[in-house]
Amino acid sequence: MRILVLGAGKTGKLVADVAAEHGHSVNVLDAKENKDAAALTAPFVAGFDCLIDFTTPEAAISNMRACLAVGAKMVIGTTGWYDKLPDMKSLAERRGASLLYGTNYSIGVQFMFKLADKMAESLKNAGYTFSISETHHESKLDSPSGTAITLRDAVKTIAGVDVPVEAFRTGDVAGIHTLVAQSASDRITLTHESSSRRPFAEGAVRAAEWLVKQREGIYDLQNVFDKF
Repeated sequence: MRILVLGAGKTGKLVADVAAEHGHSVNVLDAKENKDAAALTAPFVAGFDCLIDFTTPEAAISNMRACLAVGAKMVIGTTGWYDKLPDMKSLAERRGASLLYGTNYSIGVQFMFKLADKMAESLKNAGYTFSISETHHESKLDSPSGTAITLRDAVKTIAGVDVPVEAFRTGDVAGIHTLVAQSASDRITLTHESSSRRPFAEGAVRAAEWLVKQREGIYDLQNVFDKF
């Protein structure tokens, strides 16, 4: 499979390494080479089976507009752009493109989402309040993280309560997310801690391998991760 990785940061470089380990042909574009998506011409994009984006929210939007418009298959690992999700879905549908998006490509985090749903459902009428904390590296741009927002929205929808989120930025932390349920007499915590960025890269490559086998469409990672 021919994969184009958009973004040459720490995660993007690791995605490229993992894709190569899986036996794929890999090309990487960094921000300087692809300013305002200028490198993503139709002939260039047509040379790849799938594109994986780990850039910035602004760059991801430009990249999606360029690539989805020519019917490309894209896996988006970047977060912080979901206010534009309806527009990107519409573009993909009109142009027969494929878009797979998610706030965290770690399979462990996806499992945490499932557990959080069960936790909220089981405790919603049992006198518990909920809160979330998340910690990431200092260079992470969006705050709170997309993962924390996904957790918050799920618990809020299921339990019908507001869920405060605390976000911390320090060092080179790959990602720590904790959901707390607190009552007058006990405390339940659900935590996922990443020791490296590799789970994100592995998940993104597996997502690309899955996406190229599907018909064109829009896919939420939470709904398809267990099919990889």
